[in-house]
Amino acid sequence: MPSALHVSERPSLPMLPRLAAAILPVVATATIGSLATGPNIEGWYAGLTKPSFNPPNWAFPVAWTILYAMIALSAWRLLGAMPASGPMRRGWWLALGAFFIQLALNAAWTPVFFAAHAVGPAILVSAAMLVMILVTIALSWRFDRLSAGLLVPYAAWVAFATLLNAAIWRLN
Repeated sequence: MPSALHVSERPSLPMLPRLAAAILPVVATATIGSLATGPNIEGWYAGLTKPSFNPPNWAFPVAWTILYAMIALSAWRLLGAMPASGPMRRGWWLALGAFFIQLALNAAWTPVFFAAHAVGPAILVSAAMLVMILVTIALSWRFDRLSAGLLVPYAAWVAFATLLNAAIWRLN
């Protein structure tokens, strides 16, 4: 396994573009989720039969606020871990691509589940998101361990959410 690059060996990314690239996609994902969820909580979602382990509604925005902050910090750190060149750079681009694929799947899940009321297909989106989060963790590890570690609670929550999604599908 290649050794971690020293900070002095990394090219510097301008701070503002790096911050924007880390925060804006996460804020967009959160906004899409909020817009798709809000109108459906009191009506459609309230009418679903849920398993005994379903958290109270207030727990979801609390959990997601914390997770989205960790996801943005993870992206910021990964963006700052860009190797200077060579094969390590290609691996970094792969980790970054995986990061944004899992984030796109995150943005897709809420409209599929809440807006389209497609509980079954939402399981597939959630499972694909979990796989891509795990791939992102594995690919990011060699560039920035904290960046990878910040995604572990997110992976655990998405694993739980996938189980919850499947239980709701089964009960309804």
